[in-house]
Amino acid sequence: MGTRGRFLWRQLHLWLGLSLGALFVLLGLTGSVLAFYPEIDAALHPEIRPEIRVMAQQGHAPDWASPVWDRALATVRAQWPDKDGPWRFEATGKAGAIPARYYNPPERAGRMFAPMMVWLSPDGGEVLRRDYWGDYAMTWIYDLHQQLLAEALGKALVGWSGLAMLMLLASGLIVWWPRGSWRKALAFKRDAMALRRLRDIHKLGGLASFALLFILVATGVLLALPEERDRLMAATIGPVDAIPMAMTMKAGGDVAHSLPPGPQISISQALAVAHRALPDGRLAWIEVPGRDSGLFKIRVQVPGDPSFRFPHSYVHVDQRSGRVLGVYDARRMGAASTINGWLHPLHDASIGGMPTRLLAVVAGLVPLLLFTTGLLHWLRRRRARGNAVGRRAATR
Repeated sequence: MGTRGRFLWRQLHLWLGLSLGALFVLLGLTGSVLAFYPEIDAALHPEIRPEIRVMAQQGHAPDWASPVWDRALATVRAQWPDKDGPWRFEATGKAGAIPARYYNPPERAGRMFAPMMVWLSPDGGEVLRRDYWGDYAMTWIYDLHQQLLAEALGKALVGWSGLAMLMLLASGLIVWWPRGSWRKALAFKRDAMALRRLRDIHKLGGLASFALLFILVATGVLLALPEERDRLMAATIGPVDAIPMAMTMKAGGDVAHSLPPGPQISISQALAVAHRALPDGRLAWIEVPGRDSGLFKIRVQVPGDPSFRFPHSYVHVDQRSGRVLGVYDARRMGAASTINGWLHPLHDASIGGMPTRLLAVVAGLVPLLLFTTGLLHWLRRRRARGNAVGRRAATR
């Protein structure tokens, strides 16, 4: 690359850094916090830590055959009889409080995403805590990270700004790429002047974190722009598999298939049917339909699915007959859907367990280091140039 080309890349890197650096810092810091957001939220809310006695009685996390789920459903329906729509329960895989969600509560109408969040005792018999998404610290930080507290517009801004951040990272690598000695390019000159040390810290910090930051930003872009992502996948790799949206009967006879109306089956019955459909899967979420319509949606992690908390296999069960209406097995997905399935565990660093989560925390701090050192380097260079111009003017 010629001198002119390198100068243009340097200018692009500089102005992208100055214009996007603060946003990059914000997303990095909030991302660091969110790497451990369930644990931090539990620490901030001791009321959802179950009593030792109840933990000892239960002894393990509720699974496919546990009676806890039906007890939990009875508890939330008794507590909130007006909430007669779908409830969703999370199987965390740990013996502890049971998280539940009620989507689209009328008191939060108009919000893009603001479910009522509930935590129940490990036996499902008691409500330990009730809150709304976005009203408590960790979900406020989540919304700040995901959509800058501006819902759909903010999510789009995060996504498109992320593309510019990828260019910021790439231009930094291009500007650094050595034309001569690699040893010199990778050296940190401790005895150099402060301006040069700032440049070396910026350079080495960016190089050391480049691959991880690039993965985190790229997956964030793809998660923030799902429609654009799926169109790109369809054009380059193949179509994204659609999850079959099975239908069931409404009370009173408005049918999607010819089955007589009747009472809703229990969660235990639905889970037994779903488990037979995907016997090697791990239970992750249970969505219980409202009493008048809908179906049980059982979300499952099958072997090979990288996402523990939000896996990509589903079993749909009719709420009255107990009949399986659809099975979506992630192992049968096409290439585009398989790639999409990796985005979330890569972005939240859950794919490798504790080591990658800790690494993500450190990576989230790097934009602050890069922005600070880059800004100080630029300000000092401007001041040095201004002083040089002043000295030349004084000697004329």
